[in-house]
Formats: sequence, C-alpha cells, structure tokens
Amino acid sequence: MKQFLALIFLAAPLLAAFPSAQEALSLAFPGAQLTRREYFLTEPQGRQVKDLAGTELSGLWVVAYEARRDGKLKGVGFFDTHRVRTLNETVLVAISAEGHIQRVEVVAFKEPLEYTAKAAWIKQFEGRKLDAELSQKKAIRPLSGATLTANAMTDAARRSLALHRVLYGATP
Repeated sequence: MKQFLALIFLAAPLLAAFPSAQEALSLAFPGAQLTRREYFLTEPQGRQVKDLAGTELSGLWVVAYEARRDGKLKGVGFFDTHRVRTLNETVLVAISAEGHIQRVEVVAFKEPLEYTAKAAWIKQFEGRKLDAELSQKKAIRPLSGATLTANAMTDAARRSLALHRVLYGATP
C-alpha cells in the first residue's frame, strides 16, 4: 500500500489539471453568451496577420469564440495550438472588444510539466495590446528554464491579437 501511495504521489505532477476549453472560456468571459464562429482568411488577410504578429500563422481557417452580454460584443477568444519544443501546447487568448488581452489560459501542455509557465508569469499578458512592447525583449519577462514555452506563448498572444485586429477591426 505504501508503494502504491508513493507511486501516486510521484505521478501527481503528471496529472496536472488544466481547464477544459469550455472552462477556460467561462473563466475568461464569466456570464457571457458564447458563440463559435469560423473564419476562412483570404491570402492577403493571412499575410496581414503574419506581418502584424511577426510570427507564422498555421493556416487560414480560424475559429473565434465571441463573448456577448446583452447583445454587445465583450470579447473574443482564440485557441492557439503550437509546438513548444517537440510537443504541443494549447492556450486560450481572450481579447477584449477593444483589442487588449483579458486572460491567457493553458488548456493543454504535452511537454514535461517542469516547462509549463506559472500563473504569475502568464498574468503579465493581461492588459497588453499588439505593439512592440509585447515581446520578451521589452515588457514580457523571460521565463527561466522554460524559454521555449515563453517564446511560444508570446507568439500565440501576438497571433491572437493580430487575428482580432484583422477580423474585428480593433485599433492599434
């Protein structure tokens, strides 16, 4: 029995609980009505997103989750799945109607858990907009021991903000 409990204790970090996609959306937009919208970007829109973000776009098909209260758009959520080192991570980037990040939430992380970003580090994205400051060379602090995670998450934030600007016309 002691060996079994020790095994469970050692395996606990491997069972880290990330919120589901629906839970992440509810955390980002509490009480809002959510609508899933699919967009097929044109080639020029794809180039515009890439240029604004300063990073590659994985494809031209995009899914956005619009959050409304009393019929008014309050924000949009984008799930961004990307490679960290050799495996994928998926984050929700929730953006206000005005084009600022409201919340970033990790919903899947396939790399070893020691490479995950802590909530305190992720919180620094809140309130950020798409500008030169949204960079690890500027306002985003580096993440010691998890540089690839930090790079991937920063790129996801920039991509999502660029998508928001192209699809919803948020001003710079």
